[in-house]
Amino acid sequence: MKIEEVIKSTVALEDAKKVILNIMFTQNVISDKFSEILKPYDLSSEQYNVLRILRGQKGNPANMCVIQERMIAKNSNTTRLIDKLLLKEFVTREVCPDNRRKIEVLITPKGLDVLTELDPKVKEHEQQFAANLTQEELNQLNNLLEKYRKTTK
Repeated sequence: MKIEEVIKSTVALEDAKKVILNIMFTQNVISDKFSEILKPYDLSSEQYNVLRILRGQKGNPANMCVIQERMIAKNSNTTRLIDKLLLKEFVTREVCPDNRRKIEVLITPKGLDVLTELDPKVKEHEQQFAANLTQEELNQLNNLLEKYRKTTK
């Protein structure tokens, strides 16, 4: 469905505006479907992202700065996310023995188990959206989106 139909626009839209509206609408569709996957686990997409970052540490702790710089949503409140994951026992938080001002976060076995359970569901989610595109189109879309993000000042 064309974006003009989605937003019920009665006027012609400039291409630059259509691209932004298409990206924003598509992001919302993807996010809504992803939230449905995470809902039974009482996880937000940002909490899921933190768990994935911590799993990627392969057993090594990550400090708050490392987590924040790897987040997809850069404006996330990392401390609040970690606090919520602590309550669910998906992570542990310790003071760094070498630097008492530094907090180290580790994923727990329970957190790893949740990710293991979610992995096939997330993969299916990704594949459903990719199913309408060829491999070449997926590569082209990735290249175009990366190019589009490079704004000039």
